[in-house]
Amino acid sequence: MAKTIAEKILGIHSGKDLTAGDFAVCKVDFAFGQDGTSSIIIDRIKDLKAKSLKTNFCMVIDHNAPSPNEGVSRVHKKMRDFSTEFNSRLYDIGCGICHQVLPESGQILPGDLVLGADSHTCTYGALGAFATGVGSTDLAITLATGKNWLKVPETFKIVVTGLIPKGVSAKDIILYIIKTIKADGATYKAIEFQGQVIDKLGMDGRFTICNMVVEMGAKAGFMPQDEKVVQWLRSKVSKNKKIRPVSADRDARYEKIIKYDISKLTPQVSRPHSVDNVAGVEDLKGVKINQAFLGTCTNGRLEDLKVAAGILKFRKVASGVKFIVAPASKPIFLESLKLGIIDILVRAGAAVISPGCGPCVGTHCGVPADNEVVISSANRNFKGRMGNPNAFIYLASPATVAASAIKGRIADPREYF
Repeated sequence: MAKTIAEKILGIHSGKDLTAGDFAVCKVDFAFGQDGTSSIIIDRIKDLKAKSLKTNFCMVIDHNAPSPNEGVSRVHKKMRDFSTEFNSRLYDIGCGICHQVLPESGQILPGDLVLGADSHTCTYGALGAFATGVGSTDLAITLATGKNWLKVPETFKIVVTGLIPKGVSAKDIILYIIKTIKADGATYKAIEFQGQVIDKLGMDGRFTICNMVVEMGAKAGFMPQDEKVVQWLRSKVSKNKKIRPVSADRDARYEKIIKYDISKLTPQVSRPHSVDNVAGVEDLKGVKINQAFLGTCTNGRLEDLKVAAGILKFRKVASGVKFIVAPASKPIFLESLKLGIIDILVRAGAAVISPGCGPCVGTHCGVPADNEVVISSANRNFKGRMGNPNAFIYLASPATVAASAIKGRIADPREYF
């Protein structure tokens, strides 16, 4: 029987012929936790009296990096001690965000099954992995047994066609898709992206789109593993690892096939307090902002920083606007320094912070005040997401964030292209 990507990967990892709706116990290739979830993982591992870890595991200190308080410092020490005790890898402060650090590490390949104690683990679908977020206790069970159970999801095929308009990016495309499907419209589904627009996107854009499939409820998302993906992986993985792309069979069965022609798409903005509350930037021009944030596992990559720097070069951030920039990883930070991107951003008025998640998740380095309006390149704008339930978060592309920082209000980036 013809298979989707999800059916193929889970079938291989269970050793069974699976179709959507089946339940299976699957071998897990890679698992990880971050400093917001690893403390419970460690506690459960101790409860289970595990003497060794049964799958490849690492932890990343990114949500509170460097530590903003005494309690977090205790958690970080706990993680460091655990990694020493179990001889597992730890990416400490300054390394960056797990969803950029781990793909860069070359440990994730097409066809892998990856479980992470973080909801945006779906990002790795850009590499053709079945990657999904789980709770800390589920993650501990995986570490103790090397396996976990999963229901095989039904799959939506999303085909994106047309010419990419000026000023429109991968972030605008996924915001528009979420607007039409809604925040719960793809709950526990797998998403396969195809089409000429997807083929044209670079790796940074593909990571952006897969990162946000969870914002419409999806379990996992997949990009085609074309030559762009293979070349990107070859620059990261060890030479002895084989890269085997995974694709759906031609006559695979999909629950839905949804087609989008984005030829007339404009830059999109998600309004408070739901990711699917999306409008074109032209409908929101003039909304005053107090803070702009460029970074996160969605849009803190090199391409994102380049776009923002291109807009901000020889310009200044508006008076009264706090502009915070967080590169997604140390290599991105270093490359941005080498290319002069950080110099441009700082001269424009940006405060560049250590690679990490802080402002996005609201732990430190940019918590807004009551009634302040933030435009962010992040993936969520729920009440309290950035640390204050009395603030208002708009989500947009790096280009829109940069244009808005200059204007001091939500602005259309197309005038800078």
